[in-house]
Formats: sequence, structure tokens, C-alpha cells
Amino acid sequence: MDKVLVEVFIPAANQTFDIFLPLKSKLHEVVLLVANTLTELSQGYYTGTEQTVLCDRHTGEIFNINNTVEELGLKNGSKLMLL
Repeated sequence: MDKVLVEVFIPAANQTFDIFLPLKSKLHEVVLLVANTLTELSQGYYTGTEQTVLCDRHTGEIFNINNTVEELGLKNGSKLMLL
């Protein structure tokens, strides 16, 4: 499979979304796409910026945007947070 299904939590909107992420994409591309999509889906509670980061929801570790989703070890069911 070339995609993983992850759960993305947005604290600003107190909402969670399930999103498919392509394994071969660099995280900086993924963050841009996810931020733009969730800006629309959150009905204005969240607005993505150039400083938007994606991190592990449990540890708070910010992911390296130069790695691919696969290199970061993200799997189906991973819980992330968009800040």
C-alpha cells in the first residue's frame, strides 16, 4: 500500500480528522496539503501558516519536514497533531 491512514488532531478546533498520507511524500509537502485541507474542514477554527508543524500527539515530538512519511515510520492508526 502506498498510503497510510492517520488521525490528525487540531487543538485549536478541538477536532480530529482521519487522513490518508502518501508514504513517498516529503513531510513539508504533506504539512502544506493537510494544513490547507483542514483549514477548510475546521470551519475557520484553524488557519494553517508557514509555521505549521506536524507532531506526534502523544510525545509532542515535531517531525523532520525533510523526511518522507515512510522514513518517519508513520503507520496506519498513528496519532498526530497539527499546530
